[in-house]
Amino acid sequence: YFKDNAYMGCVVGRVANRIANGQFTLDDTRYQLFTNNESNHLHGGLNGFSKMIWNGEESTSGSVIFKYISADGEESYPGQVTVRVECTLRGNEIMLDYEAKSTKATPINLTNHSYFNLRGHDSGSVMNHIVYINSESFTPLNEAQIPTGEIASIRGTPFDFTSAKPIYRDMPAGGYDQNICLTESTGPSVRVTEPDSGRVLEIFTTQPGMQLYTANYLNNVKGKGGTIYQKYSGLCLETQNYPNAINQINFPSCVIRPGGPNYKHRTAISIKGFRIEKNNSVNGNKEHAILQ
Repeated sequence: YFKDNAYMGCVVGRVANRIANGQFTLDDTRYQLFTNNESNHLHGGLNGFSKMIWNGEESTSGSVIFKYISADGEESYPGQVTVRVECTLRGNEIMLDYEAKSTKATPINLTNHSYFNLRGHDSGSVMNHIVYINSESFTPLNEAQIPTGEIASIRGTPFDFTSAKPIYRDMPAGGYDQNICLTESTGPSVRVTEPDSGRVLEIFTTQPGMQLYTANYLNNVKGKGGTIYQKYSGLCLETQNYPNAINQINFPSCVIRPGGPNYKHRTAISIKGFRIEKNNSVNGNKEHAILQ
Protein backbone atom coordinates (compact mmCIF):
# COMPACT_ATOMS: atom_id res chain seq x y z
CA TYR A 1 0.00 0.00 0.00
CA PHE A 2 2.86 2.40 0.67
CA LYS A 3 4.23 1.94 -2.86
CA ASP A 4 0.92 1.42 -4.67
CA ASN A 5 -0.14 4.31 -6.92
CA ALA A 6 -3.26 2.56 -8.25
CA TYR A 7 -5.14 2.76 -4.91
CA MET A 8 -6.05 -0.93 -5.13
CA GLY A 9 -8.67 -1.84 -2.55
CA CYS A 10 -7.99 1.31 -0.51
CA VAL A 11 -10.25 3.68 1.36
CA VAL A 12 -9.49 6.98 -0.33
CA GLY A 13 -9.65 10.41 1.35
CA ARG A 14 -9.65 12.94 2.91
CA VAL A 15 -11.25 13.99 -0.39
CA ALA A 16 -11.54 11.35 -3.08
CA ASN A 17 -11.25 12.33 -6.74
CA ARG A 18 -9.97 15.72 -7.91
CA ILE A 19 -9.87 19.23 -6.51
CA ALA A 20 -9.06 21.83 -9.18
CA ASN A 21 -5.55 23.27 -8.80
CA GLY A 22 -5.50 21.84 -5.27
CA GLN A 23 -7.28 24.97 -4.04
CA PHE A 24 -10.46 25.87 -2.19
CA THR A 25 -11.84 28.63 0.00
CA LEU A 26 -13.79 27.74 3.13
CA ASP A 27 -15.13 30.30 5.62
CA ASP A 28 -13.04 33.05 3.97
CA THR A 29 -9.78 31.10 4.31
CA ARG A 30 -7.91 30.00 1.20
CA TYR A 31 -6.30 26.54 1.29
CA GLN A 32 -3.59 25.22 -1.04
CA LEU A 33 -3.24 21.44 -1.19
CA PHE A 34 -0.52 19.31 -2.74
CA THR A 35 -1.06 18.76 -6.48
CA ASN A 36 -0.32 15.13 -7.33
CA ASN A 37 -2.34 14.81 -10.55
CA GLU A 38 -0.76 17.34 -12.88
CA SER A 39 -2.34 20.63 -11.70
CA ASN A 40 -4.94 18.91 -9.51
CA HIS A 41 -5.14 17.37 -6.05
CA LEU A 42 -6.20 13.70 -6.33
CA HIS A 43 -7.46 11.22 -3.72
CA GLY A 44 -6.26 13.12 -0.68
CA GLY A 45 -2.82 14.16 -1.94
CA LEU A 46 0.66 12.76 -1.64
CA ASN A 47 -0.07 10.86 1.59
CA GLY A 48 -3.84 10.50 1.71
CA PHE A 49 -5.83 8.00 3.75
CA SER A 50 -4.77 5.18 1.42
CA LYS A 51 -1.18 5.52 2.69
CA MET A 52 -2.04 5.58 6.39
CA ILE A 53 -2.00 2.85 9.04
CA TRP A 54 -5.51 2.37 10.43
CA ASN A 55 -6.44 0.74 13.72
CA GLY A 56 -8.64 -2.32 13.28
CA GLU A 57 -10.93 -4.13 15.66
CA GLU A 58 -13.49 -6.90 15.33
CA SER A 59 -17.00 -6.01 16.45
CA THR A 60 -19.53 -8.25 18.15
CA SER A 61 -21.67 -8.17 14.99
CA GLY A 62 -19.04 -10.00 12.96
CA SER A 63 -17.75 -6.92 11.19
CA VAL A 64 -14.34 -5.26 11.22
CA ILE A 65 -14.07 -1.60 12.21
CA PHE A 66 -11.19 0.51 10.92
CA LYS A 67 -10.40 3.83 12.62
CA TYR A 68 -8.05 6.64 11.72
CA ILE A 69 -7.45 10.13 13.15
CA SER A 70 -6.31 12.64 10.53
CA ALA A 71 -4.43 15.50 12.18
CA ASP A 72 -5.36 19.15 11.74
CA GLY A 73 -3.24 20.34 8.81
CA GLU A 74 -2.57 16.86 7.40
CA GLU A 75 -2.10 17.30 3.64
CA SER A 76 -2.95 20.98 4.38
CA TYR A 77 -6.61 20.25 5.20
CA PRO A 78 -8.21 22.05 8.16
CA GLY A 79 -9.46 20.24 11.24
CA GLN A 80 -8.71 17.01 13.06
CA VAL A 81 -10.92 14.39 11.44
CA THR A 82 -11.87 11.14 13.15
CA VAL A 83 -12.81 8.51 10.59
CA ARG A 84 -14.55 5.18 11.11
CA VAL A 85 -15.16 2.59 8.38
CA GLU A 86 -17.07 -0.57 9.29
CA CYS A 87 -16.83 -3.52 6.89
CA THR A 88 -19.51 -6.18 7.30
CA LEU A 89 -19.66 -9.42 5.32
CA ARG A 90 -23.10 -11.02 5.17
CA GLY A 91 -23.38 -13.91 2.76
CA ASN A 92 -22.40 -12.60 -0.66
CA GLU A 93 -22.71 -8.94 0.36
CA ILE A 94 -20.19 -6.59 1.90
CA MET A 95 -21.42 -3.38 3.53
CA LEU A 96 -19.11 -0.40 3.93
CA ASP A 97 -20.29 2.15 6.50
CA TYR A 98 -18.34 5.40 6.49
CA GLU A 99 -18.46 7.97 9.32
CA ALA A 100 -16.37 11.06 10.01
CA LYS A 101 -16.40 14.09 12.29
CA SER A 102 -14.11 17.13 12.44
CA THR A 103 -12.92 19.77 14.88
CA LYS A 104 -13.10 22.42 12.13
CA ALA A 105 -15.07 22.93 8.95
CA THR A 106 -13.47 20.73 6.29
CA PRO A 107 -14.31 18.97 3.03
CA ILE A 108 -14.57 15.20 3.07
CA ASN A 109 -15.41 12.64 0.41
CA LEU A 110 -14.60 8.98 1.09
CA THR A 111 -14.74 6.05 -1.30
CA ASN A 112 -13.41 2.53 -1.78
CA HIS A 113 -11.10 2.08 -4.75
CA SER A 114 -11.45 -1.65 -5.42
CA TYR A 115 -10.97 -3.01 -8.93
CA PHE A 116 -13.47 -5.63 -10.10
CA ASN A 117 -13.05 -8.30 -12.76
CA LEU A 118 -15.91 -10.77 -12.51
CA ARG A 119 -14.13 -13.34 -14.69
CA GLY A 120 -11.25 -13.44 -12.21
CA HIS A 121 -8.42 -11.08 -11.39
CA ASP A 122 -6.03 -12.74 -13.85
CA SER A 123 -8.45 -13.08 -16.78
CA GLY A 124 -7.55 -9.93 -18.70
CA SER A 125 -9.85 -7.23 -20.00
CA VAL A 126 -13.24 -6.26 -18.53
CA MET A 127 -14.48 -4.85 -21.83
CA ASN A 128 -17.15 -7.57 -22.14
CA HIS A 129 -18.70 -6.74 -18.74
CA ILE A 130 -22.29 -5.56 -19.18
CA VAL A 131 -23.12 -2.47 -17.11
CA TYR A 132 -26.38 -0.87 -15.97
CA ILE A 133 -26.35 2.44 -14.05
CA ASN A 134 -29.45 4.08 -12.58
CA SER A 135 -28.74 7.64 -13.66
CA GLU A 136 -30.16 10.55 -15.61
CA SER A 137 -27.17 12.91 -15.57
CA PHE A 138 -23.40 13.30 -15.37
CA THR A 139 -20.87 16.06 -14.67
CA PRO A 140 -19.03 17.02 -17.90
CA LEU A 141 -15.28 17.59 -17.62
CA ASN A 142 -12.86 20.17 -18.92
CA GLU A 143 -9.46 19.30 -20.38
CA ALA A 144 -7.97 19.07 -16.88
CA GLN A 145 -10.50 16.35 -15.87
CA ILE A 146 -12.36 18.82 -13.64
CA PRO A 147 -16.17 19.16 -13.78
CA THR A 148 -17.29 22.33 -15.54
CA GLY A 149 -20.10 22.81 -13.03
CA GLU A 150 -22.79 21.70 -15.45
CA ILE A 151 -25.03 18.75 -14.60
CA ALA A 152 -25.95 17.40 -18.02
CA SER A 153 -28.32 14.74 -19.31
CA ILE A 154 -26.75 11.38 -20.11
CA ARG A 155 -29.12 10.86 -23.05
CA GLY A 156 -27.23 10.42 -26.31
CA THR A 157 -23.84 10.30 -24.57
CA PRO A 158 -21.39 7.44 -23.91
CA PHE A 159 -22.37 7.70 -20.22
CA ASP A 160 -25.92 6.44 -20.74
CA PHE A 161 -26.10 2.99 -19.13
CA THR A 162 -29.84 3.06 -18.41
CA SER A 163 -30.09 0.19 -20.88
CA ALA A 164 -27.41 -2.34 -19.93
CA LYS A 165 -24.56 -2.52 -22.43
CA PRO A 166 -20.99 -3.85 -22.67
CA ILE A 167 -18.30 -1.49 -21.45
CA TYR A 168 -16.63 -1.36 -24.87
CA ARG A 169 -19.77 -0.10 -26.62
CA ASP A 170 -19.70 3.73 -26.90
CA MET A 171 -16.58 3.92 -24.70
CA PRO A 172 -14.63 7.19 -25.22
CA ALA A 173 -11.08 7.00 -26.51
CA GLY A 174 -8.80 6.17 -23.59
CA GLY A 175 -11.55 4.60 -21.49
CA TYR A 176 -13.97 5.79 -18.82
CA ASP A 177 -12.93 8.05 -15.93
CA GLN A 178 -16.14 9.92 -15.27
CA ASN A 179 -18.46 10.86 -12.42
CA ILE A 180 -22.03 9.77 -13.05
CA CYS A 181 -24.86 11.24 -10.96
CA LEU A 182 -26.91 8.47 -9.40
CA THR A 183 -30.69 8.49 -9.21
CA GLU A 184 -31.97 7.86 -5.70
CA SER A 185 -33.73 4.52 -5.58
CA THR A 186 -34.48 1.52 -3.39
CA GLY A 187 -33.04 -0.71 -6.12
CA PRO A 188 -29.42 -1.12 -7.18
CA SER A 189 -27.58 1.96 -8.38
CA VAL A 190 -25.27 -0.22 -10.48
CA ARG A 191 -25.46 -3.73 -11.88
CA VAL A 192 -22.55 -5.41 -13.68
CA THR A 193 -22.88 -8.78 -15.41
CA GLU A 194 -20.06 -10.93 -16.76
CA PRO A 195 -21.64 -13.06 -19.52
CA ASP A 196 -19.13 -15.94 -19.59
CA SER A 197 -19.28 -16.76 -15.87
CA GLY A 198 -22.78 -15.44 -15.22
CA ARG A 199 -21.55 -13.52 -12.18
CA VAL A 200 -23.50 -10.39 -11.26
CA LEU A 201 -22.34 -7.48 -9.09
CA GLU A 202 -24.82 -4.99 -7.64
CA ILE A 203 -24.16 -1.78 -5.73
CA PHE A 204 -26.53 0.04 -3.40
CA THR A 205 -25.42 3.38 -1.99
CA THR A 206 -26.48 6.56 -0.22
CA GLN A 207 -23.90 8.55 -2.18
CA PRO A 208 -25.02 10.95 -4.95
CA GLY A 209 -22.39 9.94 -7.50
CA MET A 210 -20.08 7.22 -8.76
CA GLN A 211 -16.78 7.39 -10.63
CA LEU A 212 -16.80 4.88 -13.47
CA TYR A 213 -13.14 4.05 -14.13
CA THR A 214 -11.84 1.37 -16.48
CA ALA A 215 -8.27 1.14 -15.14
CA ASN A 216 -6.98 3.31 -17.96
CA TYR A 217 -3.64 3.93 -16.24
CA LEU A 218 -2.75 0.42 -15.12
CA ASN A 219 0.49 -0.50 -16.84
CA ASN A 220 2.51 -3.54 -15.77
CA VAL A 221 1.22 -3.35 -12.19
CA LYS A 222 2.14 -6.44 -10.17
CA GLY A 223 -0.83 -7.83 -8.28
CA LYS A 224 -2.26 -10.90 -6.59
CA GLY A 225 -0.28 -14.09 -7.15
CA GLY A 226 2.26 -12.19 -9.21
CA THR A 227 -0.26 -11.37 -11.95
CA ILE A 228 0.71 -8.34 -14.02
CA TYR A 229 -2.27 -6.04 -14.53
CA GLN A 230 -2.65 -3.98 -17.68
CA LYS A 231 -4.97 -1.27 -18.95
CA TYR A 232 -8.67 -2.23 -18.82
CA SER A 233 -8.06 -5.28 -16.61
CA GLY A 234 -10.35 -4.00 -13.87
CA LEU A 235 -13.41 -1.87 -13.31
CA CYS A 236 -13.69 0.69 -10.48
CA LEU A 237 -17.14 1.75 -9.27
CA GLU A 238 -16.27 4.49 -6.77
CA THR A 239 -19.36 5.73 -4.94
CA GLN A 240 -18.74 9.35 -3.97
CA ASN A 241 -19.76 12.97 -3.88
CA TYR A 242 -19.20 14.86 -7.13
CA PRO A 243 -15.55 15.74 -7.91
CA ASN A 244 -14.43 19.26 -6.99
CA ALA A 245 -17.67 19.76 -5.04
CA ILE A 246 -15.85 22.09 -2.63
CA ASN A 247 -15.55 24.60 -5.51
CA GLN A 248 -19.02 24.15 -7.05
CA ILE A 249 -21.92 25.62 -5.09
CA ASN A 250 -24.50 23.75 -7.20
CA PHE A 251 -22.99 20.34 -6.32
CA PRO A 252 -23.96 18.47 -3.13
CA SER A 253 -21.99 19.90 -0.22
CA CYS A 254 -18.92 17.96 0.93
CA VAL A 255 -18.29 20.11 4.03
CA ILE A 256 -18.70 18.87 7.60
CA ARG A 257 -18.52 21.10 10.67
CA PRO A 258 -18.00 20.66 14.42
CA GLY A 259 -21.27 19.77 16.07
CA GLY A 260 -22.57 18.06 12.94
CA PRO A 261 -24.18 16.84 10.98
CA ASN A 262 -21.27 14.44 10.62
CA TYR A 263 -20.30 12.54 7.51
CA LYS A 264 -22.23 9.28 7.20
CA HIS A 265 -22.71 7.10 4.11
CA ARG A 266 -23.21 3.45 3.27
CA THR A 267 -22.30 1.41 0.20
CA ALA A 268 -23.31 -2.24 -0.16
CA ILE A 269 -21.76 -4.53 -2.78
CA SER A 270 -23.21 -7.93 -3.59
CA ILE A 271 -21.80 -10.51 -5.98
CA LYS A 272 -23.91 -13.43 -7.12
CA GLY A 273 -22.04 -16.48 -8.33
CA PHE A 274 -20.02 -16.77 -5.11
CA ARG A 275 -20.73 -18.96 -2.15
CA ILE A 276 -19.58 -18.86 1.46
CA GLU A 277 -18.03 -22.08 2.79
CA LYS A 278 -17.05 -23.08 6.30
CA ASN A 279 -13.45 -24.10 6.86
CA ASN A 280 -12.86 -25.99 10.10
CA SER A 281 -9.15 -25.57 10.69
CA VAL A 282 -6.77 -25.68 13.62
CA ASN A 283 -7.12 -21.92 13.81
CA GLY A 284 -10.84 -22.13 14.42
CA ASN A 285 -13.97 -21.97 12.35
CA LYS A 286 -13.43 -19.53 9.49
CA GLU A 287 -15.63 -18.35 6.64
CA HIS A 288 -14.23 -17.60 3.24
CA ALA A 289 -15.61 -16.76 -0.20
CA ILE A 290 -15.21 -19.38 -2.93
CA LEU A 291 -15.81 -18.87 -6.64
CA GLN A 292 -18.52 -21.15 -7.99
